[in-house]
Amino acid sequence: MVKVEIVEEKDPQYAGNSPYASTSSSRTSSSVSVSSVGSDAPADESFLDRIAALKDIVPPTTRHSISTKVSSTASFLKRGTKMAGNLIWIVTTSALLIGLPLALSLEDEAKVMAQEKEMLAQQQGAQQMLSGGSSLYPQPPGSAQQGGAQGIVPPGF
Repeated sequence: MVKVEIVEEKDPQYAGNSPYASTSSSRTSSSVSVSSVGSDAPADESFLDRIAALKDIVPPTTRHSISTKVSSTASFLKRGTKMAGNLIWIVTTSALLIGLPLALSLEDEAKVMAQEKEMLAQQQGAQQMLSGGSSLYPQPPGSAQQGGAQGIVPPGF
């Protein structure tokens, strides 16, 4: 069984500070106690301290469910970004190891094909000039053919 007893404060320094020790009416003492509570707030309290104090408003079960949802979402995002990074790494290294040599070989093949076309054009031009029947360059007017031999003279001479 619990026994309740009233304890009187005998120390005079605490008697004046307590809102409960005043001898005034209850209406006055309640206003005194309200005003004294408002002035007890520490002046150096930051905004983050006030936000942290709000956690007591939310029940523990709700805090726990919010905390688990936030942590599971964070872990899901972390796994997702890690997988995306691995995928990007695979694609870029594959492109460098396979695509770059392939592109270089295709470029070399195109150069070889261009050189072959140029050489073929040169050979055809030389054959046409040697055949005598048709020349790449027209005969200048006034040039006479002597003895059936045709001389090869470039234009402008």
